[in-house]
Amino acid sequence: MKALSVRQPWAWAIIYALKDIENRGWPIHYRGDILIQAAKTCTKKEYQLAREFCQSMGVVIPELISLRRGQVIGIVTIVDCKFSQVASGWGMAGQYHWHLENPREITPIPYIGRLGIFEVPDDLVMEVAA
Repeated sequence: MKALSVRQPWAWAIIYALKDIENRGWPIHYRGDILIQAAKTCTKKEYQLAREFCQSMGVVIPELISLRRGQVIGIVTIVDCKFSQVASGWGMAGQYHWHLENPREITPIPYIGRLGIFEVPDDLVMEVAA
C-alpha cells in the first residue's frame, strides 16, 4: 500500500484532529487511500511552531514525548490536489494542498519512512487495517 511520511505533530493532526490538507511543494496525481507514517525526527522548535499553529486552529496537540514516531499510525484518503497562493485553514500559501478525507487510526506498525510516496508491504497492513 502507498505511504507518506509526515513529521509530528502533523501526522497526529491528520489522523486525530481532522487536518484535511497536507501541504507539499509537489503535486500528487494519485487518488485513494494512503498510509500516514509518523516520521522519526521532530525538533523541539518544529514541534513548538506546529503547536502554535494548531492552537490557532483550535486544536490542542499532545506533548511531543507522547507522539508516536517511526511508525505507520493511520490511513487517509487523498481526494484532490490543487496549488494555492493563498493560506486557508490548514493550507499554507504557495503550496500544493493535498485534500484529505476519511482519516482512520490503525494499530501502529513500526516502519521507517522515506522521501516521497513509498510502498509498505500489504501483508504488514492487512493485519491491522481490517
